[in-house]
Amino acid sequence: MRILIAAALAIAGLAACKARQPMVSGHAVHAYEIVADTETVVLKGLISRADIEADTVHFNWFKQNMQLGMADAAAADAFRKKGSQFQVVIFGGTWCHDTQNLLPQFYRLADVSGYNANNITLIGVDRAKTTLDNLHSAFHITNVPTFIVMKDGTEVGRVVEYGKYGQIDKELGEIVNTIK
Repeated sequence: MRILIAAALAIAGLAACKARQPMVSGHAVHAYEIVADTETVVLKGLISRADIEADTVHFNWFKQNMQLGMADAAAADAFRKKGSQFQVVIFGGTWCHDTQNLLPQFYRLADVSGYNANNITLIGVDRAKTTLDNLHSAFHITNVPTFIVMKDGTEVGRVVEYGKYGQIDKELGEIVNTIK
């Protein structure tokens, strides 16, 4: 699923907008544009953790927030046991304080559980919560961050912003545990 989303976005996106920054890194294809903003750098399109980690000037929040807290043990166990059975699609805004808090929390869970980074698709949205090639419409995105657990191209569940409990890792673990 991740490869299909990446390929579709890359093919459609590269032809449509010369402002995008196409890159290939390992198995991931990155196709995004940098949106003009008076407060911060806004990445819109298919991005990666490496894109965020590489810009320590604008995205220092990622490294700082990675050091806060620990991943929920039960969620890490669920990701560890069922990690090959699902993918996670994340819509987030590099400008959004909720994304700045919760995206590192998700990656702590992924790191602790050994979840395969190739099963994560990270899509940046602008302040209007739109994406390149209207992926926000296809996935019915209204708020960010949104973490969508997918199995075989079908949504299993999602956590929007802080979710039901204010602990996205716990809620994601519960969703993953429903996968048969």
